[in-house]
Amino acid sequence: MKHGFIKVAAATPSITVADCSANIKEILKIWKNADSDCIDLLVFPELSITGATCSDLFISDTLLNSAEAALSSFLNETADSSIISIIGFPTVVNDKIYNCAVICQKGQILGVVPKNTFANYKENCDSRYFTAYTGETIAIELCGNTVPFGSKLLFACNEIPEFRFGVEIGADLSSPIPPSTYLCSAGALIVANPAASCETVGADEYRKLIVRAHSSKNLCGYIYANNGNGESTTDLVFSGHSMIVENGAILSERAPFSNAEQGFISTEIDVQKLSSERRKKNTFSYLPNASVDKIYFSKPIRDTKLTRHIDPSPFIPSDKNERAKRCDMILEIQSRGLATRIERAYAKKCVIGISGGLDSCLAILVAARALDLLGRPRTDIIGVTMPCFGTTKRTRSNAEILCEELGADLRCVDISEAVRLHFRDIGHDESNRNVVYENCQARERTQVIMDIANEENGLVVGTGDLSELALGWATYNGDHMSMYGVNGGVPKTLIRHIVAFCADNAEANGKEKLASVLRDILDTPVSPELLPANENGEIAQKTEDLVGPYELHDFYLYYMLRLDYAPDKLYRIAKIAFAGAYSDEELLKWLKNFVRRFFNQQFKRSCLPDGPKVGSVGVSPRGDLKMPSDASSREWLKMTDEL
Repeated sequence: MKHGFIKVAAATPSITVADCSANIKEILKIWKNADSDCIDLLVFPELSITGATCSDLFISDTLLNSAEAALSSFLNETADSSIISIIGFPTVVNDKIYNCAVICQKGQILGVVPKNTFANYKENCDSRYFTAYTGETIAIELCGNTVPFGSKLLFACNEIPEFRFGVEIGADLSSPIPPSTYLCSAGALIVANPAASCETVGADEYRKLIVRAHSSKNLCGYIYANNGNGESTTDLVFSGHSMIVENGAILSERAPFSNAEQGFISTEIDVQKLSSERRKKNTFSYLPNASVDKIYFSKPIRDTKLTRHIDPSPFIPSDKNERAKRCDMILEIQSRGLATRIERAYAKKCVIGISGGLDSCLAILVAARALDLLGRPRTDIIGVTMPCFGTTKRTRSNAEILCEELGADLRCVDISEAVRLHFRDIGHDESNRNVVYENCQARERTQVIMDIANEENGLVVGTGDLSELALGWATYNGDHMSMYGVNGGVPKTLIRHIVAFCADNAEANGKEKLASVLRDILDTPVSPELLPANENGEIAQKTEDLVGPYELHDFYLYYMLRLDYAPDKLYRIAKIAFAGAYSDEELLKWLKNFVRRFFNQQFKRSCLPDGPKVGSVGVSPRGDLKMPSDASSREWLKMTDEL
């Protein structure tokens, strides 16, 4: 439960219709497995004590009394555990039978939630036996105790404020306004659904669609526990199809007719993440005066072992086809944005500093696509190479070939003498290769392309990417500045895949030379080339040796900005995501570096040029990141120092 990770499970016991004693034994067998697995919230299917297909037997006192006796035995057996169990149970109140979920913990009943919506009459014929209850919360007698009964019960943990859950049953989810919508608006971050949904062709896809949509719009976790083996097959077949969803994403799923180890599927729902999402989105609103009845419970806080997948590359889809689709969409967004800016600025040319590196490569690919959209010749692109002290033969050659293959106008402006003159003007010793030595080159390059743009009535297309901007790895008023920054919303790790996507397309279209140069650029170490090459003429200044691996920084960037994870939580999930790839010491070193640079370099992000937003993470001061340049990083670094 530490860091807001609540370990939840959806169980599907083997049912014997109308044999409550046999069913409670199966339920207890699964419960014991869940207890040893440190589950916090365990959800059993609808009417799991009796079986959901008892039909007219539900009216029998024999079955109803047997069900209550079985529930009592469950309470006695589980009195020493803090697991919260939700069990389907038929409850008699004022001579009416209600299809209910009983919420149990430590041998006590926390509450009873009745079903509001009946299934299709062709399925279970619920309305023949059960009554809907939509009234206020009342007190009822069950298993010798007085307990709350109603559909507006909200269960809240004393130790973890974000651990709040509500319950709806089966077809309640399919109603126009499900009970859980109201419960979520009142504060529930997890919804449990004990269900009894029969299997028909296409039913599994419908369940996934409706559960994911409901979880997404309500920004909640959703546990859908469906019944399966043992239910009557007189007219229907049940598959046990269950799932656990978080904000629209399926974390764990039991496919129809498959077996679940230990009788349940489990994972961890991040309630802190869900709470953060709600704080950020105005589309979700709380009802502070909602008439729900809060029931408080206690749970010991423990360091939950995480089993959920932690994506080490959150910006990059793992599926090849989905990745290609995303790359193409980003290129389209970038090029459409640039095309519009070219038109609105009446720009005759696009001027780009071409280094032979990854970022400028993507920028010129975007510019070529933008001019194609406008029906203009690619010679309206001016690619400017500006060799200086650190430029290598490899990168200069790649820059030239790239411009040639794309049909851009290539110009070369050697800035070495201009930079040396500037050194003399400001009294800098050229042998002192400090930040002045480097930044003078970066600013000279920016001055050159800005002035060429003025000369040609053109527009300078910026090349800096999202990862560099997050780290502040840019020369202020040097490569930091442009007239339109097409890469400002794209992280470095994703740029690699976009360029690779373009290389594959070039090869597929018979442009072997273009594909070859793009792949060589991908193989070139990331570098600003501001320090002289080594004795072999190879790049000596490698960015990732200085600021750290971009795959780590993009990981930290996503989970910190998108999901608001604190440094200790970032470190925890990084150790899982990068297990075997980096040591704990390396992960912590670069986490500290990321946090420090992110705060210290905000002043550069406060005055960024325009550029298109392409994803859910961005640092534009006009929308994505409203952060003061003077903000202190002390509390964040204090947390990293304590790790």
